[in-house]
Amino acid sequence: MANTPQSKKRIRRNANRAQINGARMSRIRSFIKKVETACASGDKEAAATALKSAQPEMAKGVAKGVLHKNTAARKLSRLSKRVASL
Repeated sequence: MANTPQSKKRIRRNANRAQINGARMSRIRSFIKKVETACASGDKEAAATALKSAQPEMAKGVAKGVLHKNTAARKLSRLSKRVASL
């Protein structure tokens, strides 16, 4: 258990940040899911627009420190490859 006021505050802060970061990751996953479902249905236009909206969302996740830069790049690369192959 935390003893110092500083460590108690850190525990509160970490809980708040975990909630915010979880919501941010959930939002990113939703955007990715939209691209994947559009690809699965074979709708190239919908997939392209979904990918276009997912790109800045993932970039924001990288900027906020929720996603690693290379992870976002890898996911975007794979998604764009799938959209291009439609």
